[in-house]
Amino acid sequence: MRRTLVVLPSYQEAANVVEVLTRLRQAVPEADVLVVDDSSPDGTAELAKAAAHDLGQIDVLVRPAKAGLGSAYRIGFAEGIERGYEVLVEMDSDLSHDPASLPILLGAIDGGADLAIGSRYVPGGSTPEWPLHRRMLSLGGNRYADRALRLDVRDATSGFRAYRAEILARIGIDSTRAEGYGFQVETVCKVVRMGGRIVESPIEFSDRTRGTSKMSPRIVVEALLLITAWGLRDRLRRIRSPRHRDERDRPTLDHGPH
Repeated sequence: MRRTLVVLPSYQEAANVVEVLTRLRQAVPEADVLVVDDSSPDGTAELAKAAAHDLGQIDVLVRPAKAGLGSAYRIGFAEGIERGYEVLVEMDSDLSHDPASLPILLGAIDGGADLAIGSRYVPGGSTPEWPLHRRMLSLGGNRYADRALRLDVRDATSGFRAYRAEILARIGIDSTRAEGYGFQVETVCKVVRMGGRIVESPIEFSDRTRGTSKMSPRIVVEALLLITAWGLRDRLRRIRSPRHRDERDRPTLDHGPH
């Protein structure tokens, strides 16, 4: 397996962090893990440190205050690039992403992908516990991002993914600005513009059973506003440079098994 670092942001995940770390160690025993905790008042960081002692290959970075998902990944990915990791993984710490699916994403990287996305919306992917309105909101947001930014990616907001470290270094992860789902779309967009190969592999997304969701209307609105701004920016660039309108920097896509 390529040298891999799993970046695991956490805030108020005391109910889940030990289990997710244990299951990660079982699923990818050779991978290292970096927990980025935003000074959770429920003791998440202390539990993660205890698990690190027991399981090994786990570091815990405690930030002084809650600073957001995107900035947690920026710090974790920058650390991983600096340490010379070949693959960098992002996933939630609330067990909505099954660690047992991680070898599939890593296999896609081994097969030549620059970005492997655990996708809910390719054949075989699912959100079995979601009510209809939540599924429609997520599908609608992804459809909007796809069309506004010409991504040809079905699940651009998925937070379960593996990157080849080289592509993150090329896009300049420090140049990203978004938080929440906007960060997921922003990084996909940058990989697309670089001409990177993207593979979407089906996953089953499970709702958390313990703890409180961090989803909020503010996160959704931020993502929609950013996608709209990026889409308008891209259209203005194409108007000014007609020769770039069509096939330049288009990605190679693989939407998994059909």
